[in-house]
Amino acid sequence: MITEEVLRGMFKPRQSPWKTSITKVEPNRLTTRGHLQEDLIGNISFPEMIYLLIKGDMPSENQKKMLESVLVSFCDHGITPPSTQAARLMASAGSPVNACIAGGILAFGQNHAGAIEIAMKTLQESVKLSKMCNRTVNETAESIMTDFRSIGKKIPGYGHRYHTEDPRAKKLIKLAEKYGCYGKHLKLAVKIEEILFDNKGIKMNIDGANAAILSDMGLNWRFGPGIFIIGRVPGILAHVTEEMEIETPFRKMMELDEF
Repeated sequence: MITEEVLRGMFKPRQSPWKTSITKVEPNRLTTRGHLQEDLIGNISFPEMIYLLIKGDMPSENQKKMLESVLVSFCDHGITPPSTQAARLMASAGSPVNACIAGGILAFGQNHAGAIEIAMKTLQESVKLSKMCNRTVNETAESIMTDFRSIGKKIPGYGHRYHTEDPRAKKLIKLAEKYGCYGKHLKLAVKIEEILFDNKGIKMNIDGANAAILSDMGLNWRFGPGIFIIGRVPGILAHVTEEMEIETPFRKMMELDEF
């Protein structure tokens, strides 16, 4: 039997198990990182909002422009990535838009979109180690190459399946110089590129450039995939919409004799 005392206990205000310093929610009031949301709306850009949420303060004008450039650079790579193909196949099967986008995101893994996280971690740990051991940039670059060679793996952030020179990486490096985001991590990344190009003709790709730039902007390597996803989702949405509006549903990918 439910007594009056039990009822009082059921409706007694309880302290939430969740704690956050990101956004405080009160009746008719939302405060994010110390800023009222109605003051942010219409006054700051989306890259500024992303920076504020992640870093806890507002970016400088140059940091805003650099992050905006990074996000734009991730926008799309046509039908070539597995994530885009997965999202379009789901759209062809009749899945709703949210499921198609989720499918595209879930296709990100070690071999697709995972390179930026590994590259950021490698650069950040190497820069710290070089400072502790008083190594030069060249010595640190050579050490990274030796480490990856010893385990038989390619250095993440270099080389591309479709481009001998990724045009996005080249432009991002120029912008990093312009916006004052060319720090120790990018200097190390460029040094690695110089050595790889001299020995194997391999250039830096977009993951390598953005890994170094985001590291110089003070972002922890764990944020790498998240930043990539924020930049790539609009492109996935565009592909999903195109598939739904233009292509025949449940498209036939191949003939039986092709199996």
